[in-house]
Amino acid sequence: MASIATHFSAFLLLFPVGLRRLHSSSSLYLHNPSHFRSKLWYLTDPKWKNLDLYALLISLPIASFSELFLFLSFSGHPSYRFSFFQQSFALFAFWLLILLIAVHEHYATSLLISESLVYVLGGVVFLMEYSVMVTGVSGLAGDVYGFIGVLALICAGSCIYLSFKPSAFFAEFLLCCGLVFKGTWLLQGGFLLYTDALGFKGCSKISSLLLLSTQDDAIDVHCELEQDKSRGFALVNFLFTLHALLVMVLAVGLVIVLGRNRSFRSSGGDTKGPLLSETESNSMWMHALPELEIE
Repeated sequence: MASIATHFSAFLLLFPVGLRRLHSSSSLYLHNPSHFRSKLWYLTDPKWKNLDLYALLISLPIASFSELFLFLSFSGHPSYRFSFFQQSFALFAFWLLILLIAVHEHYATSLLISESLVYVLGGVVFLMEYSVMVTGVSGLAGDVYGFIGVLALICAGSCIYLSFKPSAFFAEFLLCCGLVFKGTWLLQGGFLLYTDALGFKGCSKISSLLLLSTQDDAIDVHCELEQDKSRGFALVNFLFTLHALLVMVLAVGLVIVLGRNRSFRSSGGDTKGPLLSETESNSMWMHALPELEIE
């Protein structure tokens, strides 16, 4: 994650995946809450609509090899150099997980691997991401990436819980929100750490020259005054809280809209059912009574 481009690319992958998963799982839950069961991936027909799955299958190995190339060519701080290798391995593990999910969804009848095992492996991969997220960074950069590690823990816990209770919608909801939140926070972190216009006031951005020249200290933004760094920590905490509120409003709002649409369609269908027929029958009898009395 050494540039604004990589952060933006991660946002383009994570945000749509989390949002689509939230929409699909919520629709499935609202259709019949008592029979809800989480799925590894919510595939749709025709197959070209599953662009998020195919995008991950293509982009994750490319990102992994890019991080591995940085590890081989990096000459800066040893701990940060090693973090490139760890990030490469974590991305490769995510790619293997996505590949396993794709194979499982297409050839489920011929595989002995259960969904519970895949969820456990997903939790392990998220835990791996947590362990490498703050390696080689400190200060404000460590604070930004530390929050990404917290979101990785939430996703890991959700996956592990779904492995033995796939009917738990709240765990599925947390997993979806975690993916959406990671996408938005990675984009925000890219702006804070790798741009001057949207970065910390009084602090310089992390540049490629800084990455290559650092020998003794972990990577962090350089602030002229301690007051600027303290203000930066407060800004990171405020923005993280703001992102959390926005993601929750978006997620809950989507579930409410889907619930109202389903209730509206259900009530619309009921007006054509037995209740309407009974009402029309009673109305016909009421109109027929005066004619009977006249006769």
